[in-house]
Amino acid sequence: MAEMGKGVTAGKLASSMQKKLTRAQEKVLQKLGKADETKDAAFEESVVNFNKQMAEGTKLQKDLRVYLTAVKAMHDSSRRLQECLADMYEPEWYGKEEVDSIAEDTDLLWIDFHQKLVDQALISMDTYLGQFPDIKARVAKRDRKLVDFDSARHHVASIQKSKKKDEVKLAKQVALLEKAAPVWAQGMISAHHVAQTNLSRNQAEDELGRAQKVFEEMNVDLQEELPALWNSRVGFYVNTFQSVASLSEKFHREMGKLNHSLNEVMTKLEEQNKDLAGTNHSLTPQESPIPKSQSKEESADAAGTAGAESDEASPVATSNGSVEEVEMPPGFLFKVKAMHDYIANDADELEMKSGDIVLVVSYDNPEEQDDGWLMGMLEANWIKEKGLAHKGVFPENFTQNL
Repeated sequence: MAEMGKGVTAGKLASSMQKKLTRAQEKVLQKLGKADETKDAAFEESVVNFNKQMAEGTKLQKDLRVYLTAVKAMHDSSRRLQECLADMYEPEWYGKEEVDSIAEDTDLLWIDFHQKLVDQALISMDTYLGQFPDIKARVAKRDRKLVDFDSARHHVASIQKSKKKDEVKLAKQVALLEKAAPVWAQGMISAHHVAQTNLSRNQAEDELGRAQKVFEEMNVDLQEELPALWNSRVGFYVNTFQSVASLSEKFHREMGKLNHSLNEVMTKLEEQNKDLAGTNHSLTPQESPIPKSQSKEESADAAGTAGAESDEASPVATSNGSVEEVEMPPGFLFKVKAMHDYIANDADELEMKSGDIVLVVSYDNPEEQDDGWLMGMLEANWIKEKGLAHKGVFPENFTQNL
């Protein structure tokens, strides 16, 4: 016998092609209504549930992976934020070591959260879905074997139905042969006719028995497995979401403690900075002392007038020590003093040196203002250049109101 490939012979290939052809013919006859089809409503319902369960599980697996990707992205963002804080935090500031420790603990907490989600949710999710491909293949094979069973059943019925017609037809042919044959050969011809008829019927019945046995074995197993798999989904969903919820609750509880500690450090740093600013506070060149001859009432009136005119003019000290009114830029709000150097990173930012006076102005488009950032220009540049003075944004926490 000619070899067609590794483990495949011409005979096997021909047998496989014949089965496919027979199944195709049977399906066509069933669709046309010329052959009845074995139906099992309970099994078909189980298959519908199986397909639904597989689709739901696949979606859950996909969304769980997206969730883990988001956790990883949040971890990366958190780490960069903590690194930014560590870079800006000067060694002499309050709580430097505690801030570094909080950053390290935060990073470890994110790593632990992500890994436990993988171990307790994603891996079990992958294992759960791993059983579906094999069962799906067995369901498809069971359907093919059902077609083979129906085809064999119809073949036997067809033989039985046409038995009488064939017997009448063959009987006429045998009668003619018997007349022409010697007397001693007539019995042999009749026996051969009966044997041929019985052989064809027996072969069809044997094939039906084999097809029925193969189908029923697969059908019984799946009749038990599919409902059990369908019922298992409840427990699996409960375990999955319990794991995610429990891990998330623990993570956020621990993260809340770290955030509370960081908030306390920031609060104490703010208080320390205010105390230091109060100790070092002195009269700036922009503040004009009240003449001794001026009464309290006159001082209050002068202060009110100055406040009302703040959008148009502000006192500025000149090089010879006397004070003169300078017209303020459009949208002027108030003045601040830079407490730290700030190096501009973009063209739209304002670079400052510690001690610089900045004129804060309103944004042209208020929606563009970010929390913690102000718009302004250096007072010295405004006095020299007026409308040509560079205007940019700067961090509010680098300055102190005047």
